[in-house]
Amino acid sequence: GYDNIFVDFKFDLKNAEAGINQETRGDVTLAGNKYMFNYLGSQQIFDGNKVYTIVPENEEVTIEDKSDDENAMTPSKMLTFYKEGHNYAWDILQNIQGRKIQYVKLTPIDSDTEIKSRLLGIDMGTKHIYKLIETGKNGTKTTITVNSFKTDQDLSKTLFTFDEAKYKDEGYFIIRN
Repeated sequence: GYDNIFVDFKFDLKNAEAGINQETRGDVTLAGNKYMFNYLGSQQIFDGNKVYTIVPENEEVTIEDKSDDENAMTPSKMLTFYKEGHNYAWDILQNIQGRKIQYVKLTPIDSDTEIKSRLLGIDMGTKHIYKLIETGKNGTKTTITVNSFKTDQDLSKTLFTFDEAKYKDEGYFIIRN
């Protein structure tokens, strides 16, 4: 295992019927069960106990206890979610700029789920996730492509610490759920 993992990714959401075509970028830093997630202009920090969602656009911070919902997709689950609850099948092997990407098709065992299937692309050289393509029953296709995957980085000691006083001084509204 690694002390920490940093993933920079591209997030692509398409639904032809609904005319949706969104592309955004994000990044996540994971260390143990803690994480810092930057996405859509907001930041989410999990310090091991509480989840802090910081939305600069609205100048607000929401503080919540960690979710007990087993199905909730958290950044730490992004790298391990596929380990249970799916039927597996080998899919295509692609050669992308000299990298061999092996796709595995994951079909949820639970038929009530909104997800039709997931294609997980693994870089056979590094064994890291390269791409995740999720197809919903409503025709929505979500693609997450990993731009960079770095491990064991030098992290600031306060990376996963929420500085409430700083945000109060900046006039943020703090919501406790």
